[in-house]
Amino acid sequence: MDIIIITGGSKGIGKALVEKYAAENYKVYSLSRSIADLKNCTQIPIDLSNTIEMQRSFKTLLDNLNKIEISSITLINNAGRLGTIANLENIESDDISKSIQLNTTTPLILSSLFIKSFEDLSCKKQIITISSGAATKPYEGWSVYCTSKAAIDMMTKAIAAEQRELKNGLKCVAIYPGVVDTNMQTTIRSTNKKDFKNLQRFIDLKENNELYTPEFVANSIFKIDTENQLENGAVIDIRNF
Repeated sequence: MDIIIITGGSKGIGKALVEKYAAENYKVYSLSRSIADLKNCTQIPIDLSNTIEMQRSFKTLLDNLNKIEISSITLINNAGRLGTIANLENIESDDISKSIQLNTTTPLILSSLFIKSFEDLSCKKQIITISSGAATKPYEGWSVYCTSKAAIDMMTKAIAAEQRELKNGLKCVAIYPGVVDTNMQTTIRSTNKKDFKNLQRFIDLKENNELYTPEFVANSIFKIDTENQLENGAVIDIRNF
């Protein structure tokens, strides 16, 4: 059985990934706080920002999966938040903590549990994390988001290095999806320009129909994945494929 676990699968890129992999006969599990109208998918309601609840629910899922025959298994760390758009000194400490928790701490914990649970499994195993070009380009107003995504890129490279020499090591990659037409983009475009100097660029992308759809991103990721174009430790941009 080909299995894929996707965080934040109820909307945006996550939902499109759930629908794409489910349509290709994968056994799909979506971990999300909200339940969406999804077919051929097991939805597990979970608050990914609550460490205790997250670990308990995820461990239960992994224990159950270990009881079945697996031909391939993938964890896609997709869930994330932009947080407050403003200079760092104008962001509340609680908002900073929430963004780092969901964008960085949660993928680290889930990846750790995933690796440990399937360390003896010899089939195709991989972790794909949705990163962002913001990991390499500093945007004024996005200090927390940029930092969290840069951390994700290094997490990917470090896990790959750790796993590379192991007998049943897994593959770990990060993907930049480009600028995608999601709720996050709606939030960005409604920001006050004094808090985000790059505002006009994102407004222009929308008005000029230059945003990717979540479905295009999901199809691209599926193609890259199933054609084995993912090199262990790579941080790739789908615009280059």
